[in-house]
Amino acid sequence: MKKLTIFALCTMLFLAFAATGVLAGDSKEQPKDLENTLYMDLDNGRVVIEMRPDLAPKHVERIKELVRQGFYDGLTFHRVIEGFMVQTGDPKGDGTGGSGKKLKSEFNNHRHYRGVCSMARAADINSADSQFFIMLGKAPHLDRQYTVWGKVTSGMEYVDMIKKGDPARNGMVVNPDKIIRIRVAADVQE
Repeated sequence: MKKLTIFALCTMLFLAFAATGVLAGDSKEQPKDLENTLYMDLDNGRVVIEMRPDLAPKHVERIKELVRQGFYDGLTFHRVIEGFMVQTGDPKGDGTGGSGKKLKSEFNNHRHYRGVCSMARAADINSADSQFFIMLGKAPHLDRQYTVWGKVTSGMEYVDMIKKGDPARNGMVVNPDKIIRIRVAADVQE
């Protein structure tokens, strides 16, 4: 049996990876937990969100309930602040609405950084309802003050494309972008 040269071995490995699509970036990693993964479809593409019931079980449960009711479909990103966050989940579209069911806070030690999903709330720490935001950057001042319930695992480039709001109006958006639909991955057959 002949010894393989390093060149031959590298060539064989390269061909094996190329055949599987790994080198071309073709491999689409499937979410590990379909029941705790959301597919949020926007005009520009799909955003995949990994929910964290280990951090905020009641919030994740409520979000899945609302998603399965179609609550978020067609809602706007009513507040978007460049470099900070995009906010949605208000059926009124002005930051004052919700689903009508307040949630007890589930503050945790997870940090607020790019891609993290967290619940919006009023001054009352137990006032989170259906509104949530996705971080565009780091915001340590939000840590342990808002309930982190997930993070974007792919499609953050589409979140970045969401129309920005007016900084003079606290990020309120004129003609805001909308969520086309959100689905729990376990419910989607593709």
